[in-house]
Amino acid sequence: MKGEPVEIEETALPGIGLRHEFTTRAGRRVGVVSHHKGRRELVIYDAEDPDAVADAVALTAEEGDVLSELLGAPHIVEKLANLNKVFAGLVGERIRISADSPYAGRPLGDTQARTRTGASIVAVVRDQEVLASPRPDFRFAPDDVVVVVGTPENTAAVADLFRTG
Repeated sequence: MKGEPVEIEETALPGIGLRHEFTTRAGRRVGVVSHHKGRRELVIYDAEDPDAVADAVALTAEEGDVLSELLGAPHIVEKLANLNKVFAGLVGERIRISADSPYAGRPLGDTQARTRTGASIVAVVRDQEVLASPRPDFRFAPDDVVVVVGTPENTAAVADLFRTG
């Protein structure tokens, strides 16, 4: 049953990560604590005291991914199908920067990826942290994962650029 949108509260936890919480339609508070190192905790708050934790389940990054897939996969797949219709021909690719890449240690601007390939670098994932819209002075490091959007041909050209220069 659809109703009012669920409001999610986000709280920064210095030195720990982020906490996201919402209240179910039945009035229960549920939260997820995302630690900087990738660990997750599913938190259920006490029904009598919404500030007290009734139960918490620690999850590895992989277990958190599995749970999110189980809970959200059908909805996400539906949204992606709709996006594919709107953006027909566009793909998103993840490209890992190897230690021997000519751009490891160099700034994004040096690649001239957009000019040379027509694809856009929209984010970089480093140590499980997403760095959205990196600036030209952003320096790549080995094992960074570059998120590229474009056609299959020009995203492949970006992958080749990071491999061979």
